[in-house]
Amino acid sequence: RLLVGPRIKLFELGLRRAQGPDGGLSGSKYSYIGGFDYTSNLLAGKLYGIPVRGSMAHSYITSFTSISELTFQTLKPVGEGAAVDFVGLSERWLGRVCRLLEESEEFPDAGERAAFISFALCYPSNFVALVDTYSVRRSGLPNFCAVALALDELGYRAIGVRLDSGDLRQQSLHCRSVFRACSQTFEVPWFANLSIMASNNISEENLKELQCQEHEIDYIGVGTNLVTCPLQPSLGCVYKLTEVNGKARIKLSEDQSKTTLPGRKNSYRLYSPDGHPLLDLLTLHSEEAPRAGEEVQCCALGRKMERLQVTAANVEPLLSVYFERGQLLGTPPSVSDVRSRAQTSLSNLPHAHRGLDHPVPYQVALTEKLENLLNTFRLPPHHPP
Repeated sequence: RLLVGPRIKLFELGLRRAQGPDGGLSGSKYSYIGGFDYTSNLLAGKLYGIPVRGSMAHSYITSFTSISELTFQTLKPVGEGAAVDFVGLSERWLGRVCRLLEESEEFPDAGERAAFISFALCYPSNFVALVDTYSVRRSGLPNFCAVALALDELGYRAIGVRLDSGDLRQQSLHCRSVFRACSQTFEVPWFANLSIMASNNISEENLKELQCQEHEIDYIGVGTNLVTCPLQPSLGCVYKLTEVNGKARIKLSEDQSKTTLPGRKNSYRLYSPDGHPLLDLLTLHSEEAPRAGEEVQCCALGRKMERLQVTAANVEPLLSVYFERGQLLGTPPSVSDVRSRAQTSLSNLPHAHRGLDHPVPYQVALTEKLENLLNTFRLPPHHPP
């Protein structure tokens, strides 16, 4: 989401590549929370309320070989009116499109066109075509335009096309130029703004390159490199005990990053007057919460453990108890609520912390009481008090 910005919509398409059904659901759920807009996972849509979107598969297109295989061939116009021979209407539009593009009517694949017509008959208001099965320029795009213009004549609006191979950037530019030409020639204004979706093993590196180049892509579908987490395929954390029966506990290590913070704690986010977070403050559970407008003496968590004095314009508690002693204490927030909070938090975070290359670490600090407790464990002979 940070790479593509707010304009481009993101699809999660990873179910078939995920590590099992639960991995597929987790991928859909947490990618949505992280900023993706849609999923192709129907079960995730049902369970979590995630908007579901999709197009069609290459196998669907290649299963058709000719127009004669179409069982249903008519479509009623929007509103009132008798059903129209939609196949014949699409064939007539194909001739007009091919003349505009100076392409032979012989080349656009009839089986692909049959697949498009079949899909459009089922979903006339949600027609998205996968146009790279044979040739984007000479088959997929002319066939799509013919069927989309036939839909327009009956009062429906197609959604757009999906590109799944080749030079996605260059193909998107060509698609947009064809859409604009059809829009102008056939006097269909909305046609110029048809959506262009790109997929095909998209990674962060692909997105970085794409953002540095001219393109006409409106939607990006990410699957494998999202749900399989190639940059961190295993969970990078381990459970450590910090308190038992009211007594603080710690895991000590020569590697400071593996030393835990002892005791039961609370966490607060301290904000500047302009609404940006200054730092997150960890306190012992028994301490009073910091107050807006009052100076807080604290210690920066890290190798140097610098002393800090911070005065927050606003203080936000970060921990809420939903489950205690085997009892559910309240209704957990919905996936939509969690997503909204995550997006708001990201937008408030200063850009220096959001960079994908060498981001500035976000500051976490300890109160003096928590620091003192930590130091008691660090003193020899390292026996818990």
